[in-house]
Amino acid sequence: MTQKQTTHSESNSESSTESPLETARRQLRTAASRTDVDAGVIERLKHPTRVVEVSIPLERDDGSVDVFTGYRAQHDDVRGPYKGGLRYHPEVNADECVGLAMWMTWKCAVMDIPFGGGKGGIVVDPKKLSDGEKERLTRRFAEEIRDDVGPSRDIPAPDMGTDAQTMAWFMDAYSMQEGETIPGVVTGKPPVIGGSYGRAEAPGRSVAIVAREAIEYYDESLDDVSIAVQGYGSVGANAARLLDEWGADIVAVSDVNGGLYDADGLQTQDVPSHREEPEGVMRYDSSNTVSNEELLELDVDVLIPAAIGNVITADNADRIQADIIVEGANGPTTSSADAILHERGKHIIPDILANAGGVTVSYFEWLQDINRRTWSKERVNDELESAMLDAWADVKAEVDARNMNWRDAAYVVALNRIGEAKEARGLWP
Repeated sequence: MTQKQTTHSESNSESSTESPLETARRQLRTAASRTDVDAGVIERLKHPTRVVEVSIPLERDDGSVDVFTGYRAQHDDVRGPYKGGLRYHPEVNADECVGLAMWMTWKCAVMDIPFGGGKGGIVVDPKKLSDGEKERLTRRFAEEIRDDVGPSRDIPAPDMGTDAQTMAWFMDAYSMQEGETIPGVVTGKPPVIGGSYGRAEAPGRSVAIVAREAIEYYDESLDDVSIAVQGYGSVGANAARLLDEWGADIVAVSDVNGGLYDADGLQTQDVPSHREEPEGVMRYDSSNTVSNEELLELDVDVLIPAAIGNVITADNADRIQADIIVEGANGPTTSSADAILHERGKHIIPDILANAGGVTVSYFEWLQDINRRTWSKERVNDELESAMLDAWADVKAEVDARNMNWRDAAYVVALNRIGEAKEARGLWP
C-alpha cells in the first residue's frame, strides 16, 4: 500500500547529528532572509509535495520472505520533473529523503537545470543482499512506485548502495510494465542502454572544477596547495585524481576504515578507489595512516569531505585547519559547525554547487535519451565544464556584490530562480 504524506515536523534544536531535513530547513531560513522571494513561497519550500512510502516484499535465495520499506520524496517541481538518487542503506528514512530532495531542488536551480528535487531509497544493507536479491528488490521497488515516477514526472538516479546496474534493472522493470522501452525513466544507466558517458565520474569532476576555481579565487596556485579528501569513493577518488593531474598535492585520502597520509603527496592513481577495490585504501599502504576524524583536522590548504553527511560538527569545527572546504558529500557540515567555521574565516563551498556534476550529467543523459542520440565523453566533459563555470560565476557574483558567504550566495541564486518560476506559474486553484 502507498501512503502519501505532506508535512513533517521541524526541529528547533541544533545537534551534531541533525538530520538532512533540519539542516536543509535551517539553510533555507538563513538564505530566505537575504532574498526578496515571497514569504509564501519560502513557507511552501519548507515542505515536500509528497512522500511515498511502500512495503517491498523480497523472496530471499533460501526461499524465505522479508519485507523492506522504501521511500520516494518529491520536494518541488515548479521548474521541471523531480530528480534525485535512490539509496540502499540501513538508515534511510522519510525525513532524510525529504532533506536530500530539498538539496536537489536547490542544486538543480543553482545549475539552472529544468528539474526539481526528489530523493528516495530502501531501508536495507545492500552488503547483505546477493546480486539476485538486489535485482528482485529493485524490480519490485520499481513496480511499487511506478505511478509516481517517469521521464516527465520523476527521474531516479544512483546513490549510496546503488549503481548503474541497479538503474538498468529499474528501467527494465518500469519499461516492461509500460509496454515500451523508456530509458529516460532513470539516469546513471550503463551507456549500452541509454546511459551517458562520464556520468559516474561527474560528481567528482565537478568537485575538482569548483575546488580549482576556489583556489584561484583566493589567489592560490594549484601547484602550491595541499588537499585532504575524506571518502575515496566515486566522488572523492575522481576529484582527487583530477586535482592531482592538474598539479595539486593530495596528501591524504580515506575510506570507511581510515586513511593514508603523506605530506609530500600521494600517487592517487595507484591508490584503489572504493569502486576498484572496496575498502582498499588501508590495504594499499598501512605505513602512515590517519583516522577519518584525524584527516578532517590535518594542516592542509583544502579539505574535501566526500564521504557522508554530518562529519564536520560543533565538536570538531574549532579544529579544522583547512582554509577552503569543498563539500563533495551531501550535507557534510552541520549548521552549528557552519557558523563556527565562518566565524573563523574559513571558506565553505557548498554541496549544492560543488557536487552538482552528477545531476548536470544526468540532465545530459536525459536529453540524450529523449533525442535518442549519444554524446561522446569529450562532449559530456566539455558541457559539464561549461555548466560548472557558469554556475560558479553566478554564485561568485552574489558573493562579490553582497559580501555573503558561498552557501548563502548559492541559496540566493537558487531561491531567486525558484521564486521567479513560482511567480510566473502562480498558485492553482
